[in-house]
Amino acid sequence: MSVDYYKTLEISREASADEIRKAYKKMARKYHPDLNPDDAVAQQKFNEIQEAYDVLNDSDKREQYDRYGTAFKGGQGPQPGYSYSWKEGSGGPGGFSDLDLGDLFGGQVDLGGMFGGGGSPFGRQTGPRGRRQRATKGQDHRLEIDIPFHVAAEGGEHRLELSRDGKPERLNIKIPAGVDNGSVIRLAGEGSPGSGGGQNGDLLVTIRVAPHPYFKRDGNNILVEVPITVSEAVLGAKVDVPTLNDGNVLLTVPAGSSSGTKLRLREKGVPDRKTKVRGDQFVTLKIIAPQNLGSKADQLMRQFADYEKTNPRENLW
Repeated sequence: MSVDYYKTLEISREASADEIRKAYKKMARKYHPDLNPDDAVAQQKFNEIQEAYDVLNDSDKREQYDRYGTAFKGGQGPQPGYSYSWKEGSGGPGGFSDLDLGDLFGGQVDLGGMFGGGGSPFGRQTGPRGRRQRATKGQDHRLEIDIPFHVAAEGGEHRLELSRDGKPERLNIKIPAGVDNGSVIRLAGEGSPGSGGGQNGDLLVTIRVAPHPYFKRDGNNILVEVPITVSEAVLGAKVDVPTLNDGNVLLTVPAGSSSGTKLRLREKGVPDRKTKVRGDQFVTLKIIAPQNLGSKADQLMRQFADYEKTNPRENLW
């Protein structure tokens, strides 16, 4: 569902950068979790404000958002606190620099007095009347990766190369069999650190499946075109057909088959993510005309053409 970031910050679509910043400071001050402990609604509102400011405060992100709405985030990297990169080449590092807390509260507030002592208001500490700050889960982050067609269908491992706070890190993720374009894998605890002793956020990895040279996918079914010769179509034959998990299998081509004839290989498709039952593989026959016939083959084809003339063309319809 699309989100109106301008409405979230209560500004017009023509708002200047300074107006965006002022609106953010005003609303973040109002809904900040440290000033609204144990208030889930305020926490949600604060997260929405942060997300809106992240986009509208960045001129490039704002331009993309104005053009495509929140759909532009599909290729974005994660947001505050992390810088991600990956070999697949999709998307790029995302994020923004959080406003200084003193700046957020106008620079005139005694933060030590407000939060019951010195130190950062984001640490695990006691507040007014000795109340401990509410533990808050860290922010989730998102990224997209490209994986091979076969890995998406059959499952496997895929390596991410990340950079967290300037430090390179490799992360192997397990790809379950049957994922498709748009499938999301949640990596628990791989997002931003929580505050007040709260849990880390998660990393949400959206899958993009690379095309295959000859396989196509329709739900849990696999589609493939198989070339056959004219004689195989006329006389029938057994031909090798590639499959996802069983290598090549022999398929019987019935005599008199035409281009476009569809044959089914049961349970040679993609495993269902819930039931684990495989779909089917549908083979479409494609007759390939011979090229550069030798003299003998040419003579035989001419004899066959003479035979065909004895059958009215109406029968072809």
